[in-house]
Amino acid sequence: MGTTGVGAEGTAGERGLWSGGFRLYFAARTVAMLGDTMLPVALSAGLLSYGYSAGDIGLVMAAATACFAGLVVFGGVFADRLNARALMIGADVVRVCTQSLAAVLFLTHRVRLWEMVVIAVVNGTCAAMFQPGVASTVVRVATDVQGANGTTRTAESLAAMAGPALAGMLVGFVSPGAVFAVHASTYLTSAVCLIALRLAPLPPREKAASTFRTDLAEGWREFRARTWMWSVIVVWMVYMVCMVGPFTPLAAGQIITGHGAGSYGLVNSSLGAGTAVGALLAIRLRAEHPLRAGSLALFATALMPASVGFGLPVPAVCACVFVAGTGSAYWGVNWATSVQTQVPGDILNRIHAYEVAGSVAMVPVGQALAGPAASAFGTRHVLLAGAAVALAVAVTLLSVPAVRGLRRTP
Repeated sequence: MGTTGVGAEGTAGERGLWSGGFRLYFAARTVAMLGDTMLPVALSAGLLSYGYSAGDIGLVMAAATACFAGLVVFGGVFADRLNARALMIGADVVRVCTQSLAAVLFLTHRVRLWEMVVIAVVNGTCAAMFQPGVASTVVRVATDVQGANGTTRTAESLAAMAGPALAGMLVGFVSPGAVFAVHASTYLTSAVCLIALRLAPLPPREKAASTFRTDLAEGWREFRARTWMWSVIVVWMVYMVCMVGPFTPLAAGQIITGHGAGSYGLVNSSLGAGTAVGALLAIRLRAEHPLRAGSLALFATALMPASVGFGLPVPAVCACVFVAGTGSAYWGVNWATSVQTQVPGDILNRIHAYEVAGSVAMVPVGQALAGPAASAFGTRHVLLAGAAVALAVAVTLLSVPAVRGLRRTP
């Protein structure tokens, strides 16, 4: 299995990571990610101001997540059958319209819950059409795939730190509608950058014309054929249900109740800083066996739920979360690079869609189970169990020969 071998037009003669194609892709992703990190603040503050409950906010968020998780596999097939870049541009343009509509609803004080749910459904569907094309676009705009993933992940982490603060300022000084307007502008910027992006044509597909159904089945066969991939996703589903999903609501309850919302914000900022550092480390530290190195880094993620579960002081929790974020990001960059460089380009979008669906779909399950589990066993016990699962996940990944033995693609 090798790389796609297709570069951005005009990139072959350019040295280093920052080719013209990658600059446009990086700008598109960074600006859109900044807008995405602003959305939860605006949505929560806006709906609460109209008398809606936390459950209503969860309903809107769940609508987007469910559509994304349920449709991203189909998005992968569309991206392989059609033009992935055109699909990404179309998804951005539609989201410009939906977020502009949301801005108008909030600015004119006509917000109704069902309208926000419909907008969330459309946005989740668009995200499912957009995401699969990310994998194949990275390998076509960057000669250094790991550097590209690390750089993008660093920007994502910085956006996660800056976006909520910026959204809070706009909500406080203007209104939630202003945040939705800014969010719409970020998708517009992304679309313009992707329109300006020039990619060399992909090699023609060698097989005879196929149907959507056969392409979907082929993607599943190719996914199952790669033991290193499906085994990671199976383990990752457990990780999402038992650790990642429950951590956010349970940690928020513990920290905010005991130390205040400001302390919880500080913990989140520490996580963002840690993930930025982990992504930068992944650019510099390139192991011969990337998933083995990434699995070792995952041991650090156990510190995140353990620190809250043991009731450590806030500064200690921040330090633990920082280290956990570093380990998580280091794994994430190595994983993304492995997928993008080990899978042939004509099936990459479908493969990426399957692995995204397998991991993302389990997050809301873990979040939904967090409350009942905490009521039955106690919040701290659930968090400590999550820490144990994190350790078990790292051990399990290292025990799979196909995972620990996967070599870096030159």
